[in-house]
Amino acid sequence: MSVEPAEGAETLARHDSLYGDAEKVSGDRRHGSGASWRQTVLLAFQSIGVVYGDLGTSPLYTYSGTFPDGIRHPDDLLGVLSLILYTLILLPLLKYVFIVLYANDNGDGGTFALYSLISRYAKIRMIPNQQAEDASVSNYSIQEPSSKTKRAQWVKQRLESSKAARIALFTVTILGTSMVMGDGSLTPAISGTYSTYIQQLQVVWISVAILFLLFSVQRFGTDKVGYSFAPIILVWFVLIASIGAYNLAAHDATVLRALNPMYIVEYVRRNGKQAWLSLGGVVLCTTGTFIIFPSVALCYMGQASYLHKFPQDVGDTFYKSIPAAMFWPTFIVAILAAIIASQAMLSGAFAILSKALSLGCFPRVQVVHTSKKYAGQVYIPEVNFLIGAASIIVTLAFQTTTNIGNAYGICVVMVFSITTHLMTVVMLLVWKKNIAFIAAFYVVFGATEMLYLTSILSKFAEGGYLPFCFSLVLMALMATWHYVHEKRFIDAELERGVVYLTGEADVVAAPGSPVMKRVVVNYIYTFLRKNLSESHKALAIPKDQLLRVGITYEI
Repeated sequence: MSVEPAEGAETLARHDSLYGDAEKVSGDRRHGSGASWRQTVLLAFQSIGVVYGDLGTSPLYTYSGTFPDGIRHPDDLLGVLSLILYTLILLPLLKYVFIVLYANDNGDGGTFALYSLISRYAKIRMIPNQQAEDASVSNYSIQEPSSKTKRAQWVKQRLESSKAARIALFTVTILGTSMVMGDGSLTPAISGTYSTYIQQLQVVWISVAILFLLFSVQRFGTDKVGYSFAPIILVWFVLIASIGAYNLAAHDATVLRALNPMYIVEYVRRNGKQAWLSLGGVVLCTTGTFIIFPSVALCYMGQASYLHKFPQDVGDTFYKSIPAAMFWPTFIVAILAAIIASQAMLSGAFAILSKALSLGCFPRVQVVHTSKKYAGQVYIPEVNFLIGAASIIVTLAFQTTTNIGNAYGICVVMVFSITTHLMTVVMLLVWKKNIAFIAAFYVVFGATEMLYLTSILSKFAEGGYLPFCFSLVLMALMATWHYVHEKRFIDAELERGVVYLTGEADVVAAPGSPVMKRVVVNYIYTFLRKNLSESHKALAIPKDQLLRVGITYEI
């Protein structure tokens, strides 16, 4: 669907990927450019349908994924609830809301946006586009730099001078993007297959039909889709918060003791390796932020309260804990919310690949701007088809939420870890933060995510291999295209013609000099100088591409 600009509306200029260093897009609305309250509220409402659907459906399967063999000890439930609550606070809330969101690239997010932000402050392109002398000149300073600036300059010089560092940074970036794309194919599958009240074969084929419908409506754009889905997701959040509060009051409010983190220590001490393995299920909860944090937290506490009284229902906690009078309305909204949950990753995948296109890291495809006001709302038909096909194949192949969840968790945690590493570079190079703050950020979040990653990797053979295979193929495509794209650009410029400047001095005889002196200086010396040692011939520079610059001396 193409969008024609309305009369008097601001049109979006074509953003060529060859301008990846500058990233100044004419006509693009800058982040934080003073939008009115009405626009902000409308965008916030729209984001509920586009973004937060994915963030609110994890209560459907987190407890069943954490306790696949049932609850062994009553206090294990408190330990897992404490893990869930503090994981929600630490990763989505503290890390992403209060830190990572500030590292946007003119409003764009994701690993490519962080890479683009770093590339503004350091020449990290895979093919060098400047001389070594130019890099040295860019580091000169009139005033004595502070210790933070010196540290940033040191990081900049190391990134620019080390080919291995540039390759590692680019590889990590495209790995994160590939994992997000893998997540984009797994999220619709895991959201569409969760229902215990329909036979498994029926669930699979109903899910395929739903996925086909979901990907078909993407062409209408994020704007219309967001406004259509937002009311359903808003009702969903109100429902899960209400049900959670009801369960707390009706069953066992003592589960609020899980706010004490000592229950985590006791849970790990009591279960050992099994507690470490259960982190692979806990990590599926890492999706609650902003206004939905209270809703999701209440829902998890309510489920824990119910399970304290009925531990045998751990395999289907969410639906079993719904009050009888509210079951069918909640069931219908839950199915709709699970379907809409996929929209977050689809919109994110389109935006990320649009960013990859601007950096020359993906083959040229059609990018349709579905909004006349916001450049970030895009639709890519080819990518929509590929992700849709991948989601349907995954649903048919894995069939159950547990199997898909094993692959899904690896995607989520690896993107967490990659974001932490890129954010550390941003803090050192761009923000120039205090080294103690940077070290604390890296140690706390890096160690936490590594703990979750090692746990979820234990399920590699049970479906975790899928995102790795998908990512390797996509990484190879992106790396090859990026190299060929820049190499082709440089070769084209060389063929088009490059003018070389050579500095040289010329000597002629002064007016009024004797005839012999004029013959020796103007003819013999000039003949010998041109024919014995010409710099452009030594450098194999064609005459039509040579421009001499110098001073003529009269003697």
